[in-house]
Amino acid sequence: MTSTATSTGVRSSKRSRQRLPSAWGLGLHQGALELRQFFRLREQVVFTFAFPIVFLFLFASIFRDDVEGAGITASQLYVAAMIAAGIMSTSFQSLGISIAIERDEKVLRRLRGTPMPPAAYFLGKIWLVLVTGILETVALLLVGVTLFDVELPTSASKWLTFGWIFVLGLTGCALLGIAISSVPKSGRSATSVVVLPFLVLQFISGVYIAIDTIPDWMLNVSALFPLKWMCQGFRGVFLPESANVLEQAGSWEYGRIALVLGAWCVGGLLLCLLTFRWKNRRNG
Repeated sequence: MTSTATSTGVRSSKRSRQRLPSAWGLGLHQGALELRQFFRLREQVVFTFAFPIVFLFLFASIFRDDVEGAGITASQLYVAAMIAAGIMSTSFQSLGISIAIERDEKVLRRLRGTPMPPAAYFLGKIWLVLVTGILETVALLLVGVTLFDVELPTSASKWLTFGWIFVLGLTGCALLGIAISSVPKSGRSATSVVVLPFLVLQFISGVYIAIDTIPDWMLNVSALFPLKWMCQGFRGVFLPESANVLEQAGSWEYGRIALVLGAWCVGGLLLCLLTFRWKNRRNG
């Protein structure tokens, strides 16, 4: 009798363990929660999506002249580059600031004390940046096609190129955002710590200034980070082949783009594993 009860209890325990949701399932729920919280904050939604669009409209409207020898207008250059900046804004900047604030407000500390696997929290953040990154890209493309004569690719290979640049760039920037979230000493200083390097990178990576007018030493510095390569890759997708004369190497360099963005995915993951903290420095 006792043996039967024991075996029944063991089977029941095994079934209960099997019913526990996986980290992937919890990550989906966490992602849905992150998205609901994001879209409830109207000011945050407007700022996140409107900022790149407003800057695209301003720069592309002011600088509309033809680019000599490239067969394009300056406006078209800005559209491709701002798509890359928009992706980095919704991943690197968004995560770098929001996670630092959550750490300062002890949200991470409370989550760490729950049975939820740590992977589920990060999966939720990845779902957030994936959805917002796609929406930001679609909005910028609509503006570019409608107002600035950007032509969407007609070949499957171009869209495939766009897809892997988008995925690698978003992943690398998201991991870099998670890593830099450990740098600010408090949530209040997170915006300054994260926005400043992002703003500098935009100027030296060809977002606001044409790539052929940036000094070589600045381009060499920007080449260490993903934004420059994302801009270059998207120019290759949305601009004609004649425009590659503007690049530092005179070509789109898709192989190097894949190598650098892939390296940032691996390096960003290592940085996260080495630097991420669930508690701020005041709490140890």
